[in-house]
Amino acid sequence: MSATGNGAVTDSAAEALFIAPATRSDLAAIVAILASDRLFGARDTTDPSVFPDYEAAFDAIEADANLTLYVARRGNEVLGTFQLILFPVLLRRGATIAIAEGVHVHPDARGLGIGAAMMAFAVEEARRRGAASIQLTSNKKRTDAHRFYERIGFERRHEGFKIDLDDRI
Repeated sequence: MSATGNGAVTDSAAEALFIAPATRSDLAAIVAILASDRLFGARDTTDPSVFPDYEAAFDAIEADANLTLYVARRGNEVLGTFQLILFPVLLRRGATIAIAEGVHVHPDARGLGIGAAMMAFAVEEARRRGAASIQLTSNKKRTDAHRFYERIGFERRHEGFKIDLDDRI
């Protein structure tokens, strides 16, 4: 699998996989992927009554230059999504840090290299935008994901802590 520099990732499939910023028209497909998560999909729903919540979040992400929501698509089908967050810190002489958040691949597309392509893209985009490092968190129950992240070069370095402040998460 190799990147072409324009967001296209070539692989053995007939159609190239394209990774690009999400558009509003991608939102329903992104939410469907999030809702299909077997561990935490109940937190997200394709119920139209809550879609305005997703639209508001999408608008906020789109309005902030340090936040980008991406999709991986083959043809017209959205197969994966992730968000890249960049922020300055005082540590490391004022470095910029990147976070890959909300990394999800459609259940029917797992094992096809889409997650690896998205993470390779995220690393290169973070580097291109001047980040000193890229990090992510993954729930402790996602042991398969942990092996995947280690296989593509991420290292376990820190222990994370969280307090849920909202019952939606």
